[in-house]
Amino acid sequence: METREFTDARGVAIVYDVHPATSAPRGVVQLLHGVGEHAGRYSALAAALAEAGFHVYADDHRGHGRTGIRQHGGPARLGRLGVGGLRAAEDAVWQLTRMIRDENPDLPLVVLGHSWGSFVAQKLVNRHPEAWDAVILSGSALLLPGSLNAAPLNARWATSEGATGFEWLSRDPQVWAAFGDDPLTTGVPLPTLFGPLDTLRLLGRPARNLGRDIPLLLLVGRDDPVGGPRSVHRLAEEYRRRSGLTDVTTLVYPDARHEIFNELQQDEVRADVLAWLDRRIPR
Repeated sequence: METREFTDARGVAIVYDVHPATSAPRGVVQLLHGVGEHAGRYSALAAALAEAGFHVYADDHRGHGRTGIRQHGGPARLGRLGVGGLRAAEDAVWQLTRMIRDENPDLPLVVLGHSWGSFVAQKLVNRHPEAWDAVILSGSALLLPGSLNAAPLNARWATSEGATGFEWLSRDPQVWAAFGDDPLTTGVPLPTLFGPLDTLRLLGRPARNLGRDIPLLLLVGRDDPVGGPRSVHRLAEEYRRRSGLTDVTTLVYPDARHEIFNELQQDEVRADVLAWLDRRIPR
């Protein structure tokens, strides 16, 4: 793995990692993490993708992880996006996308977004459908009121004995402990971090008639409190009916919560992602 950085349009240094393919490269995956976390939490997924022949680029988004520590001069404001807010964060991700394309002009490009990262992916695919050869959305939702949970995400588990506040992430207690102990994460809810205006700017639907039939994989845990299967099935239908996509796959994982790449069946999830990619971007 190589750690690099670039400067976004507003002067913020964005830190990102590049995991080179360990076998003959057949594609590139741009990995977008969720709110309050960072790219380093996806090391097992990045390693599996690299072993399967994909270069992986994963940045710490504006305000998050190593980018956020440098941007804010310490951990106190982790998760705050800074000047330009949500649109500036999305623009920085798109800036990295263009850099990836320039560095790998002959390789297919896949965007893989989790949670807020999947929301950013939805926005960027709407604006730049020509950029992507496949899209994978994990822990996502249809970004409309009634399909996106505004309640405290840990409400279902809050009364459990010894509740940490992170039970909604996974069934694995080690994940709760690691998240709480990680100096690069924050458990502050998204609406508090982003503020009311940028929280509202998250809302939107897949674009009509994208003009490109991009393969789409949607992954969700059955007990995911962010959107859950019902919301993700609605999102799949929007992509079929509004956007004109014909290759849309939805996988629901029994008993899994929000972070399916950190769930007890994470090996199965990674295998499913690789199998799906094998059929669309062969070795």
